[in-house]
Amino acid sequence: MERRRFLKSAGIAGGLLTALPFSRSFGAPADDGFPLMDLHCHLTPTFTIDQVMEISKKTGVQFGIMVNPGGAVSDDAGLRRFIDSLKPYPVYYGLQPMSPGWSGSFSPETIKLLDYVLMDSQTIPNGNRYGETLRIWNFDTYIDDPQKFMEIYLAHNLEVIDNNEPLNIFGWPLFLPVCIARDYYKLWTEERMQKIIAALKRRGLAVEINDLAHTPHEKFIGMAKEQGLKFTFGSDSRDQKAGRLDFCKYIAKKCNLKRDDFFFPKRALKRT
Repeated sequence: MERRRFLKSAGIAGGLLTALPFSRSFGAPADDGFPLMDLHCHLTPTFTIDQVMEISKKTGVQFGIMVNPGGAVSDDAGLRRFIDSLKPYPVYYGLQPMSPGWSGSFSPETIKLLDYVLMDSQTIPNGNRYGETLRIWNFDTYIDDPQKFMEIYLAHNLEVIDNNEPLNIFGWPLFLPVCIARDYYKLWTEERMQKIIAALKRRGLAVEINDLAHTPHEKFIGMAKEQGLKFTFGSDSRDQKAGRLDFCKYIAKKCNLKRDDFFFPKRALKRT
């Protein structure tokens, strides 16, 4: 199942948000001090950049528009077309690779045109004893041995984090497939979480608080904050839920995150 189909089956489908009143100025912080930025938003044929801008206008949320490498964005020309299409709008340009080795398709000069790169660890080669490539957002993901899976998954997390390809944000942290999610707090031991946090700190990466997956949890955020890691908000949305960020705001407030705890792209956005 493609990620887009998963999002639809999870109830993430619909039209443009139209009823929200304008609540704050563009880029203004939330009442609790953290920035209102959704750095993980995707466009589709039915959810356009103009619709994102309408949401931004009504809510004050700043957006980062993501694209996955492949298809029309499989080389420098495609990535530059993506960036050029967004230049008229006050949004950030983001790339979301799915697997290590992605940077071989693009020149360093073109990659530098991006505001950030976000990558998650949800595509796992040889993820079970049958040698299957697991795409763990799929509902039918098969895990035959949860503890063995966690060993493979942890190693894959570290591979994504520790490689030498450009990376700014680690997305969907600690997400588990549905079939073993009931044991979430047993499987994500403190030792395993600390290994991920140590790797993130070595690379200087920010941690995405993902509104769709409701990850990571309070304990991980607290551990990461103690180590000086920065955070971002991401809805991973493709519809009117873009910018709502209810879980993100809830957990950030609960963990007492402030503006200084967040990653900001270097390029400043201005309302057009």
